[in-house]
Amino acid sequence: MAARNSPPDSPSAAPKLRIDHLRKRADFLAAARHMRRVCGAVTLEMAPTPPDQIHNPQSMRLGFTASKKIGNAVARNRAKRRLRAAAYALLPLSGRAGHDYVLVARAGILARDFAALKDDIAEAARAAHRKLDAQSTPDRA
Repeated sequence: MAARNSPPDSPSAAPKLRIDHLRKRADFLAAARHMRRVCGAVTLEMAPTPPDQIHNPQSMRLGFTASKKIGNAVARNRAKRRLRAAAYALLPLSGRAGHDYVLVARAGILARDFAALKDDIAEAARAAHRKLDAQSTPDRA
């Protein structure tokens, strides 16, 4: 007999990805060069993780940034905390393994409703994934 509080076996549930952090400036710049999607108060930059940086095949790397356009240090830190909280809720389930994601705070992020901020990140990720899929699929003309 199964334990009462055990989670149901669901083969359709997507595995959660492990999150590693981007730490080097070169990794942030590589993501900025590859693909960029803007949605609401967030800019999402995405690039494949370099093969020599992949330590776990079921992981993605994540970075956050906020420029001085957002405000002083307190405002920038608050913006990054909000981005982190929203990203940790969404990207482990909807992100792609072997990719680097950089979330850049835009003006208005501090006044943005948290649910709307999560929607912005989700829409930017969907748009980036659609473009990535379109690039990897050859034309059938």
